[in-house]
Amino acid sequence: MAKIGFIGTGIMGKPMAQNLQNAGHTLFFSEHFDKAPADLLGDNGIALANPREVAQEAEFIIVMVPDTPQVEDVLFRADGVAEGVGAGKVVIDMSSISPTATKTFAEKIKATGAAYLDAPVSGGEVGAKAATLSIMVGGCPNAFERALPLFQAMGKNITRVGGNGDGQTAKVANQIIVALNIQAVAEALLFAAKNGADPAKVREALMGGFAGSKILEVHGERMIKGTFDPGFRISLHQKDLNLALAGAKELSLNLPNTANAQQVFSTCAAIGGSNWDHSALIKGLEHMANFNIRGE
Repeated sequence: MAKIGFIGTGIMGKPMAQNLQNAGHTLFFSEHFDKAPADLLGDNGIALANPREVAQEAEFIIVMVPDTPQVEDVLFRADGVAEGVGAGKVVIDMSSISPTATKTFAEKIKATGAAYLDAPVSGGEVGAKAATLSIMVGGCPNAFERALPLFQAMGKNITRVGGNGDGQTAKVANQIIVALNIQAVAEALLFAAKNGADPAKVREALMGGFAGSKILEVHGERMIKGTFDPGFRISLHQKDLNLALAGAKELSLNLPNTANAQQVFSTCAAIGGSNWDHSALIKGLEHMANFNIRGE
C-alpha cells in the first residue's frame, strides 16, 4: 500500500481520494487552502499544513485542482510540492490544464529528481464515484507502471498516451468531442420539441440507433428533466475549450465547431449559468430560441 499526497478534494477529487482509501492506501491532505473533508480523515487520512509537508511524507503526490494557475501555485509556491519532492517520488497532475504549461512544470519537477505524470480524467462526478474514470497519461513508462495501481483504483480505461503533455492533449481532445456531442444532442432535442414531438420519446427512439451515445443517454435525460446540478460545471468546460482554441491558434488550426460551442457556453454564462452542469448548454440554445423543451 502506498503513501499518497492528495491535493484538491472538490467534486471530482474527493471521491477519487475515497477510492484510493478504499483500496487501502494512506492519504495526506494539504490544508493550505481549505480544511480537508472530515470524512476523509482518520487512520488512513492525515491532514498537513501545506503541499511541501504532503510531498515530504508521500511517495506519490496527486494534484486535482481546477486550472493551470492553481496547479502552478500548488507545485511551486514557497511551501509547495517542489520543495518537498526528490528522487523516488512521483508527482501526478490529474487536473485538466494547458499541455504547454504541463511540459514546463514537468521539467521543473524532474529537475528535483522526482518523476512527473500528467493524468487528466474523463467521466465526471459519476465516474469519479464509481471508480470508472478514463485516465489519459503523459510521462515516462517507468513512472506510469509505478502509478498504475493507483490509477486502477480510480478508473477503468487507463492509457499512457506518450510523453509529458500528451495526456493533457488527449484530455483537450476529449473535451472538444464532449462539447460538440452535448451541443448536437441539445440541438436535436430542441428541434424535436419545437416541431411538436415529445423530446423524451425522441430520445428513446434515438437511443437504439446510430445516434445513440452516452451523452444522449445521460445528458439527454438531464436536458429533458432540467436537472442541471453540476457534475461538471460549464465554467470548467469553458476553461477546457479555451485551452483547445488557444492551442489551435498556436498550431494555425481552425476549429469552427469548437468555437461555436464555446459561444453557446458563453450565452449560458451570460444568463447566470456558469455553475450549471455542462448539459445545460441546451439552456443557451433555448434562450436564443425563446423556447423551452420542458415547457417552463
